[in-house]
Amino acid sequence: MILQFALRLLVGLSLTWCLMPRAAVTVGFFRIQMLVALGLSVLGAMTASAAVAADAAAASLSAGAVQGICVSVAVIAFVGSVLWMLGHRRAGAVCGLVIAVLSGIALLGSVPVSGASLPARAFAAASEIGSGWLVGGAVCAMLLGHWHLTATSMSLVPLTRLTYLLLAAAAARGLLAGVGLLTVDEVSWSGVPAIWLALRWAAGIVGPLVLGAMVLRILKYRNTQSATGVLFAAVILAFIGETTAALLCREFQWPL
Repeated sequence: MILQFALRLLVGLSLTWCLMPRAAVTVGFFRIQMLVALGLSVLGAMTASAAVAADAAAASLSAGAVQGICVSVAVIAFVGSVLWMLGHRRAGAVCGLVIAVLSGIALLGSVPVSGASLPARAFAAASEIGSGWLVGGAVCAMLLGHWHLTATSMSLVPLTRLTYLLLAAAAARGLLAGVGLLTVDEVSWSGVPAIWLALRWAAGIVGPLVLGAMVLRILKYRNTQSATGVLFAAVILAFIGETTAALLCREFQWPL
């Protein structure tokens, strides 16, 4: 669970870096983002052996391979932090792209899908990337909002774009979760499973959509402090939703 969380967040953060308009954001923000990636990759390397060993028969990559990728990402993230500190934007952006690719390989390679059909594997891959995009996009937007509190002269265009990306990620995650739920033969609509299912949708899908729309309204008044607070709430809801989805998937094999 810890490895999956770290890799999902790493994939989402690095994917958001590649999609956001970087020219209008000061280099210090990306330097700190690289250090966050460094910490997540080290966490992944420390937990890879135990996590992948539990599903060794079903995972595509071995524990050693996932651990090696995490170590490589850590090295690249450190180099990227230095490049951003020195103001080398293009080289720093390349490091971000490499981190996105490598962390995506590690995430998909550690998912237990052996023996599943090709459509099931494709759906599992899309679900993992979608989950990472949602939590990583929410965290990146929230951290950029915090960065605005010190870099007050920075344009609001990147933060607005990240908010739109957050809405797109929540919508895509909701679509995937809905499709996954339709493939389940029998769903319990009463008792504890129903409560967890409602929490997964209310907190993990509806919550980020509503809060993202609120942030867009707030940014029209250039109130970045309030927008950051709302984005922090969106991060918490996204984490609750994805954790609940992971628990339902493990307990009942519901692909949410």
